[in-house]
Amino acid sequence: MSAIDSLPPLRDVIATHGLSARKSLGQNFLLDLNLTAKIARQAGDLSEADVLEIGPGPGGLTRGLLAEGARRVLAIEKDSRCMPALAEIADAYPGRLEVINGDALEIDPLAHLTPPIHVAANLPYNVGTELLVRWLTPPEWPPFWQSLTLMFQREVAERIVAQPGSKAYGRLAILAQWRAEARIVMSLPPGAFTPPPKVSSAVVHLKALPEPRFPANASTLSRVVAAAFNQRRKMLRAALKGQAPDIEDRLIAAGIKPTERAEQVSLEQFCALARELDT
Repeated sequence: MSAIDSLPPLRDVIATHGLSARKSLGQNFLLDLNLTAKIARQAGDLSEADVLEIGPGPGGLTRGLLAEGARRVLAIEKDSRCMPALAEIADAYPGRLEVINGDALEIDPLAHLTPPIHVAANLPYNVGTELLVRWLTPPEWPPFWQSLTLMFQREVAERIVAQPGSKAYGRLAILAQWRAEARIVMSLPPGAFTPPPKVSSAVVHLKALPEPRFPANASTLSRVVAAAFNQRRKMLRAALKGQAPDIEDRLIAAGIKPTERAEQVSLEQFCALARELDT
């Protein structure tokens, strides 16, 4: 019998430890161990890698990651109620699971994990996007992680993989696709969770590129993209007028019509504009 089979069903774990999901923590628990194992497999071969998991809750995905062979898992959970349930999993997998009761925004994973590192998480809805942006915008590239396998609301997942010309295309797509390969690998209905959220969810897999797709200064690109999409209904010559006094000339030099709007501009063009603004 494998360790995952020796542990009690997640519904029993939740009942035993009184782990009702808290809206204030963005919690929606995924209890189907077949689904959590499938999500873990989307992260790739973990046998020679450490895994960072954020918001494990009662440990459904944690079990999947360990059962699929992750060398070691660091699980960061803000909700202290989940600690006893996660301790049971740690006991079933001696030496392979470290659990920290804390805020993922304040913990350095490199102090606990050994590269190569993959991130896999059913992210709490209230901090998911903020964590993703942090992982995509480190001071240096390549980042500490090789891949991110993350569950989001379907709408957020579509924003990550969106292409120019679509309503979902924006800053998140630019940040993700500039430095990573991003694709949606799974979709999950509300009924897969306890309690069921009001929207569907999707798992996005991002693989870090060794270097960005196009040259650009990260802070300049981020600033320009933020300004462009903050006023996405405006023509770029108006939305970006604060970026340079000769912004129309800079746009033209980057191959962008000043009358275009942000959602019409490709990643390559935004990178060209960032380079122009740095000259």
